[in-house]
Amino acid sequence: MARADAHALSLDQGFRMMLYLLGPNETSFARDEDVPEYVEKATPFFMMLMLSELLIGWAKTGSLVIRINDGITSLSAGVMSRLSNLFARGLELSCYVYVWNNYRLVELPWDSPWTWWLTFLGVDLGYYWLHRLSHEVNILWAAHQVHHSSEDYNLSTALRQSVTQQLSSWLFYLPMALAVPPSVFAVHIQFNLLYQFWIHTELVGNLGPLEWIINTPSHHRVHHGRNPYCIDKNYGGTLIIWDRIFGTFSPESDKVIYGLTHPINTFEILSVQFSYYVYLWERFWSSPSTTDKLSVIFKGPGWEPGKPRLGCHSDLPEVTGEEAPHNPEWPLALQVYVTLHFFLLLGVYDDIFAMKAMLSPAFLLLMTGYIMSTLTALGFIIEKRPGAAVLEMLRCVLFLLFHKSGYVRHLIPMLSVPTEVFIALSALYWAARSFARRGKGKRKQR
Repeated sequence: MARADAHALSLDQGFRMMLYLLGPNETSFARDEDVPEYVEKATPFFMMLMLSELLIGWAKTGSLVIRINDGITSLSAGVMSRLSNLFARGLELSCYVYVWNNYRLVELPWDSPWTWWLTFLGVDLGYYWLHRLSHEVNILWAAHQVHHSSEDYNLSTALRQSVTQQLSSWLFYLPMALAVPPSVFAVHIQFNLLYQFWIHTELVGNLGPLEWIINTPSHHRVHHGRNPYCIDKNYGGTLIIWDRIFGTFSPESDKVIYGLTHPINTFEILSVQFSYYVYLWERFWSSPSTTDKLSVIFKGPGWEPGKPRLGCHSDLPEVTGEEAPHNPEWPLALQVYVTLHFFLLLGVYDDIFAMKAMLSPAFLLLMTGYIMSTLTALGFIIEKRPGAAVLEMLRCVLFLLFHKSGYVRHLIPMLSVPTEVFIALSALYWAARSFARRGKGKRKQR
């Protein structure tokens, strides 16, 4: 069976991991502590597959299939969603282990292929109901809507994950903890997530007989659509059989228009993650009765007084097929700067996760704050908000203080050059603006 020290993945294993093609003999562990952090190890494979999609898409269409502003927003959401794992195991696994340790009824053998395949089915069924209720219960939708907020559909969209999704997702897997060892669950909860990465693409068409059994790009394109025939369909994770069994399946037909029925029209990551909670809070307090308040929280996103639990599809904005995604213009220089700093930040993110066992909690907290401030600042730059330059300059100054003092020299030395250049250019820019204002003031006085 797999050994605890055999955590390095070959190229072949990495790509098979992304397709859920690693078998029981390669992924069975006696203890949950021995299970590799497959999601963290997948970062280079995410990058390779996205680069491949860019190149193939360019060859087929002559244009980029991933817009810089939308792609970086999606990747930023993915980074944010994983930061809590720097300090503790995911809530899904922690709660699962607690129930297993205290309430298990039987103990299935961790090294049995039957246990492995049973867990495969159990996790996927649990994911189906988690996913379905995340569309049908408004407070759960507040987290899940992050994933649907992109108006594009490409591999970067798969990484647009919610910071708060884990606060509820753990509930749907607890029945398995009465019998299935945590080490087996820990493998499948990761593989189920990783499998769903590759189905976020428009470059893969119909897969023939496989369309009857597994979740495919065609099925998942429907799930991400805002066309009437796409709403509340195709919730499956790895398998599509649950949708066929429970009546939520729809095949792809008309051209799919992606995104939320009411687009958020922003690339600022904090708004993407949390603006729906603000909206939900406002609806809650403006509702006149306790029954209405509870309905706002626990009924569907489209519910209104006098309407069915999930609302009426006829109330949704019409989809004409001519909708253009939100895509404000921004200078090429800013696109280059944001892209450079974001991918350098990914190096920081990857290094911190690789070294987290050797880093102090205080340092991890400090670097989490730095990552959050960077993602926020880059979102402000993409949006061209008035305070973007000041926020970014302050972030860069903060980084240089850490860098010069040696705190982050071993992690991100490459960042110092573009950071110092940015600060110098920013200083010149603000000085020029100041002189220009003074000049205008003198001319007005004359």
